[in-house]
Amino acid sequence: MSDNVYTLTVLDVVEQTADACSFSFVIPDDAAEAFDYRPGQFLTLAVPSDQTGVAARCYSLSSSPESGEPPTITVKRTVDGYASNWLCDNLRPGDDIRVLPPEGIFTPKTLDHDLLLFAGGSGVTPIISIARHALKAGDKRIVVFYANRDEDSVIFADEWSELARAYPERLQVIHWLESVQGLPTQEQLRAFTASHRSYEAFVCGPAPYMKLVMAVLRELEFPRERRHQEKFVSLGGNPFGDELAEAAAKAEIAEADSDDEDAPAGPAGPVSLQVELDGEQLSYDDWSPGLTMLEFLESKGVKAPFSCRAGECSACAIRLLEGEVRMDNNDVLEPEDLDEGIRLGCQSHPMTEKVSVSYS
Repeated sequence: MSDNVYTLTVLDVVEQTADACSFSFVIPDDAAEAFDYRPGQFLTLAVPSDQTGVAARCYSLSSSPESGEPPTITVKRTVDGYASNWLCDNLRPGDDIRVLPPEGIFTPKTLDHDLLLFAGGSGVTPIISIARHALKAGDKRIVVFYANRDEDSVIFADEWSELARAYPERLQVIHWLESVQGLPTQEQLRAFTASHRSYEAFVCGPAPYMKLVMAVLRELEFPRERRHQEKFVSLGGNPFGDELAEAAAKAEIAEADSDDEDAPAGPAGPVSLQVELDGEQLSYDDWSPGLTMLEFLESKGVKAPFSCRAGECSACAIRLLEGEVRMDNNDVLEPEDLDEGIRLGCQSHPMTEKVSVSYS
């Protein structure tokens, strides 16, 4: 079992809507540092499964690190979604569940900018975490555009109203209901967004909604560093170290190796790697090209961030400062992310004799 897996006890379960529940967790004293999170990050849960042993799923934190409340995730049932339905049907206060520490890069680096937050459906989970944190810890304006199917689908409806009353000069929440207004169009979103061009934008929700909003942000020439989107991905691998999962992973690796004959060749010998992580500068001259960056750093005793190990989330995201790497798989980074030098550490092999990256 991976040494970064923790067993947490459920403290409370709150029904937010007919199909969404929030789960808060007790954090043991010896895990307090590991679960010191940033707004907008997610937890990875090991949901029990009769078929695979465990289904690893990522759920965004809806709580704020500034509030002093226990870490809380909010889960919305999805049609035929095994994990979300199992959690809402079975997880109760006092139950234990295995969890990985918070990860993710969908979080403001500073609170120096006004924030424009787009949420769709359950995509509100990291958005309200960011909003609550920024309202308490910062002093800038926050505008929220929250799209839902109908009034009954609005998650955190009461809390949004309470926040708006508490911060009337700083928070504006626009609720867009498909049952009343229809689906938002690109023209409508452009008209709404045009007056907030100086804001930093965060987008989370269903894929078509995010694609539409991101198209508007590009059209209005929001700089790359001021537009961010989160993605919900069902992990195909398993980061919890179960024997069944390990056997499946080995089979997948063997199959991938047999199909990888056409992958571009990198350096034959050891590679120089420099890493900026948590304010530290790490330097090595013996990175074997056969190991991913994550595997190599772990062999050196470095606790580099990761979650899925399969290129299906952004927990291990790095930014290239020098050199180049090749990724085995990428299901999360967009072309513009790649153009900005962002890569996935769990999938990266060296393509140059020297590589320098930052995890910040």
